Amino acid sequence: MDESTRLLSDLIAIPSVNPMGRSVSGPEYYEARIGGFLEAWLREAGIPVERQVVAPGRVNLLARFESPEPGARRLLFDVHQDTVPVEGMTIPPFEPRVEGGRVYGRGSCDVKAGMAAMLLAFRRLWNERPAGSASVVLALTVDEEYTHLGSDLLAETQKGIDLAIVAEPTKLDLVPWHKGSVRWKIRTRGVACHSSTPDLGVNAIYRMAHVVDALAGHARELADSTPHDRLGLPTLSVGRIEGGRSVNVVPDFCEIEIDRRILPGETWQGCVEQARAAVVARAGGLEGVEFEEPWGRMPALETPLGPWLDPLLKAVEAATGRAPALVGVPYGTDAGPLGEVGIPAIVFGPGDIAQAHTRDEWVEIDQVTTAVEAYYQIARGLG
Repeated sequence: MDESTRLLSDLIAIPSVNPMGRSVSGPEYYEARIGGFLEAWLREAGIPVERQVVAPGRVNLLARFESPEPGARRLLFDVHQDTVPVEGMTIPPFEPRVEGGRVYGRGSCDVKAGMAAMLLAFRRLWNERPAGSASVVLALTVDEEYTHLGSDLLAETQKGIDLAIVAEPTKLDLVPWHKGSVRWKIRTRGVACHSSTPDLGVNAIYRMAHVVDALAGHARELADSTPHDRLGLPTLSVGRIEGGRSVNVVPDFCEIEIDRRILPGETWQGCVEQARAAVVARAGGLEGVEFEEPWGRMPALETPLGPWLDPLLKAVEAATGRAPALVGVPYGTDAGPLGEVGIPAIVFGPGDIAQAHTRDEWVEIDQVTTAVEAYYQIARGLG
């Protein structure tokens, strides 16, 4: 087993599940255990570690390499510590399996493969200190999968960064564009009564049915809007519904959750107001309808292709043996908050997003070992 596969297996074996807003507890949740492993791994390599407290028990870890070259570019390598939950998986999520040129387990693709590769590339950079290299800040962030608290704080505190490389599964292509998102709840209120006399109450589910129909109409309007040349159309989806207390009680509440994917140039506030206007116009107003403050807000990414592009392309090609494509993707990443504060950000890493979050999540070993070299060549070639 090569070093990158061994390290990836060690990372998979340490649960770091993001509870995604659920009220849960246990050693498999949050990032404390994997954070402790990462801090110890870096310190064992002789690399100082800074701890950036994001929330109770949730800590970004930062390591810094200063280039021997005066005036060298300053890069940020960012990779998140958390994974999505494991319900529905058909393989043991925290028992890494190496088989058929793949590593299986929760987080193998998203994004512990990228984490293993960044760690090994950064350690090599630290040890070899090659002439002409960039200075690099390695950031191991928390909460990417839910509300991006870690990258929000990182974006606020990292100054003087010339380019950020954000690890996500991109099949080793370069992603300068991705959609953002805003997620929020809508609640309808009613009046409860016995189901044998429903005319004495107000059915919150019926009221919500008009809201959902209005949002479906708004989603169709978005499907007819002007697409982004790299990202396509904005979208809206109602992904969850809950209501009522018992089948023999007219429900006095109903709640839905909405996912709206945002294009560059749109704001989350504007997207919510569009939805509100659609409900007013199509559902007859907002009586008994409450829009909650969004709990998830991820900016879209549109990175201007600057003078760093040519050396970045050459560095990746030197490692992979092929010219990487420049592609846009429909999902959001830690690059969104970084781009929002003016840091040019590129998403790049091993693995295929089609394997992320799946019931038998896996990543190709060859992609991971190639990514180690690619991250090193990026740091070495962009000084």
